[in-house]
Amino acid sequence: MEEIKLLGTAASSFVNRVQFVLNLKSIEYEFIEENLACKSDLLLASNPVLKKIPILLKANEPPICESLIIIEYLEEIKPDIHPILPPKPSDRAKNRFWANYIDNKFFPLYLELSYAHEREIVKDKIIKESQLLEEVFVKFSNGKAYFGGDEVGYLDVVLGCFLGWTKFHEKRHDFKVFDEVRTPKLAEWVKRILTHKAITGVMPQEDILMDYYMMRLK
Repeated sequence: MEEIKLLGTAASSFVNRVQFVLNLKSIEYEFIEENLACKSDLLLASNPVLKKIPILLKANEPPICESLIIIEYLEEIKPDIHPILPPKPSDRAKNRFWANYIDNKFFPLYLELSYAHEREIVKDKIIKESQLLEEVFVKFSNGKAYFGGDEVGYLDVVLGCFLGWTKFHEKRHDFKVFDEVRTPKLAEWVKRILTHKAITGVMPQEDILMDYYMMRLK
């Protein structure tokens, strides 16, 4: 495997997502920490359209941007090492549907919570979404440990990368997103994911998240 570099910041869930898959597939890479308050020339040259992280750089190939695109690229170049997508096309489509839902309907509620004046209303929205995701987990896991069944799969990566921020907002706003009463299956899943060897060194610590949180609020 040619040298791979990942541009990002440790506090970004979307960067953590890519790191999770790189680790699952045992792909060595160099992590380049970006200062988003003063974006590097490398970042701007690699993603001139969106100017966002994560960005995957591979020798003699164009930069690859956007976390879901990157992890599917990694799936394609290393299909035999810990595959994260199911083989059946219709099942892949279902995974992609819910990944899009998580990224565009669920996670943005955390940002809404940060700025909201009526935070209890936003908390209720998050709790409602968590209950829907509980139903999705039950359907996809089929009684097994992960969305992907016996092994970590696509949706485990997509939702799992947000658990650092989930814990952060739970503590800051005094509520539970996934708990043993409303979402018992996901509550157990959270414990499994957070101790998985592919993510334990990736999930950002609270102080890193706090620094990033304060920067975003400025």
